[in-house]
Amino acid sequence: MKTFELQAKVHAYSYDELPPDYRELVDVAKQMTGASYNPYSRFAVGAALRLEDGTIVRGCNQENAAYPSGLCAERTALFAAGANYPGKAMRAIAIAAFSNGRFTQEPVSPCGGCRQVMVEYEDAQKAPLAVILYGTDGCYVIESSKELMPFCFVAESLAANKDE
Repeated sequence: MKTFELQAKVHAYSYDELPPDYRELVDVAKQMTGASYNPYSRFAVGAALRLEDGTIVRGCNQENAAYPSGLCAERTALFAAGANYPGKAMRAIAIAAFSNGRFTQEPVSPCGGCRQVMVEYEDAQKAPLAVILYGTDGCYVIESSKELMPFCFVAESLAANKDE
């Protein structure tokens, strides 16, 4: 048996220490929590995605009584960008969550499904997608979504088992 450790590189900032372009994304993500449809969880999540040309695409979670039919904030932004701006690289996504009348103290991390979608887009564009997680006590910046998804499954994974 062989054992090894996985590590992720995460930069911790206060909101005020964030670079201005990341702070702008965080502000939009926070704003988007107000557009969230969350009658079941009462947990509002907003996302803001910057494209290579500077365009900001917005997203927020959308719940549904048939739970699997809802969608996370991150994926609403990612899929909107893919549909409306095909071929434009995605550079950074900011995520903020609001619950119990306030923004969360600790940054909220994307679910596994959202991480997989981020990795797919990052892999397809062959350039990193930075992830900015907002919390009132601090922000985390991850330079590549792949840092959040070790052993990620990408298109190349499908080809690995094909006979040549």
